[in-house]
Amino acid sequence: MLTDRQRLRHEAAKPYLVTLRHALGRLGSPLTVMNTGAHPDDEQNEMLATLRHQYGMRIVIACSTRGEGGQNTLGPERGGALGVMRSREMEEAARAIDADVAWLGHGPDDPVHDFGFSKSGPDTLARWGRDRTIERLVRAYRQFRPDIVIPTFLDVPGQHGHHRAMTQAAEIALALAADATAYPEHAAEGLKPWRVAKYYLPAWTGGENGYYDDEVPPPPATSNVRALGSDAATGLAYARMGEISRAYHASQNMGHWIHPPVTSWDLHLVGGSSEAEVTAGLPTKLADLGDHPALAEADASFAEALAAFPNAAAVIETLLSARAAIARAQAELGDDILNLHGHRLARKQSEIDAAIAAAANIRVMASLSSANVVPGGSFDLMVEVEPGLADSISVTPITGEALHSASSVTVETGARIALSVRSDAKVTNAFAPDWLSLGGNGAVSLAVTAHVAGAAVTFHVDTEEPFQVAPPHPLRLSPETLILPLPATGAHRIATKPHIAADRLGLDMPAGLAVERQGDDLALVVSAGLAPGRYAMPVTVDGAPAHVVAPIDYPHIGGTRFVRPLTLDVLALDLVVPKTRIGYIGGGSDRVGHWLERMGADVTMLDTEALAGPLDGFDTIVIGTFAFGSRPDLAAATARLHDWVKQGGHLVTLYHRPSDGWSPDTTPPRRLVIGSPSLRWRVTNPAAEVTLLAPSHSLFVGPNRITAEDFAGWDKERGLYFASDWDGAYVPLLAMSDAGEAPLTGSLLSAEIGKGRHTHTSLVLHHQLDKLVPGAFRIMANLLQKA
Repeated sequence: MLTDRQRLRHEAAKPYLVTLRHALGRLGSPLTVMNTGAHPDDEQNEMLATLRHQYGMRIVIACSTRGEGGQNTLGPERGGALGVMRSREMEEAARAIDADVAWLGHGPDDPVHDFGFSKSGPDTLARWGRDRTIERLVRAYRQFRPDIVIPTFLDVPGQHGHHRAMTQAAEIALALAADATAYPEHAAEGLKPWRVAKYYLPAWTGGENGYYDDEVPPPPATSNVRALGSDAATGLAYARMGEISRAYHASQNMGHWIHPPVTSWDLHLVGGSSEAEVTAGLPTKLADLGDHPALAEADASFAEALAAFPNAAAVIETLLSARAAIARAQAELGDDILNLHGHRLARKQSEIDAAIAAAANIRVMASLSSANVVPGGSFDLMVEVEPGLADSISVTPITGEALHSASSVTVETGARIALSVRSDAKVTNAFAPDWLSLGGNGAVSLAVTAHVAGAAVTFHVDTEEPFQVAPPHPLRLSPETLILPLPATGAHRIATKPHIAADRLGLDMPAGLAVERQGDDLALVVSAGLAPGRYAMPVTVDGAPAHVVAPIDYPHIGGTRFVRPLTLDVLALDLVVPKTRIGYIGGGSDRVGHWLERMGADVTMLDTEALAGPLDGFDTIVIGTFAFGSRPDLAAATARLHDWVKQGGHLVTLYHRPSDGWSPDTTPPRRLVIGSPSLRWRVTNPAAEVTLLAPSHSLFVGPNRITAEDFAGWDKERGLYFASDWDGAYVPLLAMSDAGEAPLTGSLLSAEIGKGRHTHTSLVLHHQLDKLVPGAFRIMANLLQKA
């Protein structure tokens, strides 16, 4: 449940006149445009804001993955948790420009997921499942029925393989969506064949952002979306509205002040020629749909409603006239017209009802007594109503498959509606198949029927926070992961949170490991002869799986969570940790400091106060990923760190991007340039062959002997943003490449500087540590050694 202050901020963000003017703006066009991409933040927000708020089109964003394989500049969420976070960011970004979202992928356990960077479209489709991906996009075409489809990226070498895959799928799906014999199972779901009228490619390059490097120039522009003026409700430039939307992708550091705002986006009409407008040849008003006078009457009423704004009574009167006119047309038009355009008329009726509710200033708030309830549990849906100009209001809870249904309730000012969770409800994460701008999202929402000026209008309201089925046995182990350098023996205390009696817990132990009770806690007892390897032991409570619930809460997306089955993980390996005093400067984007502690290193986390103090008590200082971009105190301490290196310290900098406050000449002790665009300076194959260029270098010989075997079993990729140029003091230590490419030697560099040393690595060690890759721990341990 939101706090009072959170509710007040939400209300302040929805001023009456802006809400009403934007609701009226939906009525201006019967067209729908779909923008396709592979990740949350791939959408072309500025252009979409223009198409929605200047042209009046319905906007749909089709996205293949949840972005769970990406980075996070805000916090520690990775994998599935990041996928939940970025899904919420996409929903809020869509809300900001009044767009719908169609998801093709459903999280990290679905084949269509963000598995990390790829350089090949066909390889990406093979991993996702080519037919599966295309079928899901055909489904989206048939569900949302776009007139125009625009991929954000071109299918050209130098572009992200995920982007290329989605652009390939977008074009292949065009013909299949119109073919009644393709995916006939869709008919049982009420989805009919649909022919997209226009398919555009971007006539801009995707290689000017520091990430990609399109090798082929964009196709010639045949069309253009041009922003004329500014938004009538807010006065904002359309592109600025788009950047406000992009700012919700904060985990990806999106949202920038661009002056002057962009006003034009060139497009290439596939199979077409130059045209004056993207709307050329398409119905731009209801009267274009068929020869019926009621359609022209509705268009005229829409214009009258805009002219009457902000006179609420006049707006409502004209919108009711438009609704009646459309109803006549729906009853009298022939089947041939309704089969082609009936969805447009139905959509307009829903948009009219939403606009009437906005004009009548009907405010309905739906909150939950608990947003997380176990199967078989119950909770209250609390409804607060400010009726505005409505004579009466009733609400009907719309419940998904996890909840029992509930009856409609007439509400004057408020109501509490009891809801219950089905006993067989599944514990799932927040990966809904779509998100709709007109509401009706989540496991429970409200259908509101209000009587206004003698007519019943219906609209949908989402709950303040999304409801999610909670696991019956939420549990945490502390620690949840043990790193055991071999040979290892002895007992390791493990606490449960909340406390669970030992006899209720279940763990299947391999040979060499056992669990004993130790007071109120457990003890993992390690016997001599434990074999090297990773041991993942599922935890049960009373015979049922236990789950970890990871809360996710940021101001721009609100509260949610990620749930996963709980396992006790043990990594037993040949590992020696040097006896050095280590300082760790985290940037909030990795868990390297946590893993240093789990390895048994003598590490101190350097916050702002500690970093401002003396550094001579440390042998080695490690700077975490992105830290120069997120820690102003670190930038201020750079000169002191350089002096500390010269006096004998070992400075280790982990993976950074050029945008993370990295100045090649002043951030490192000697000049070191981070390569850009990243596509040219990364190795995406996690199994790519690695050559040790200096096998006898101190970082390879001790305290652990590093060999090619330490690069086995890596996940996702080798690394990215490799150094592209460096001072002669630096020695390149590794060479690697993706297939068919020249070897890159900037993934691990080390330089003797004065009495000390600076080592920089672009290997994704932070990710490999999270995945418990043995070689990553051994390499990390060697980087901790004294200069």
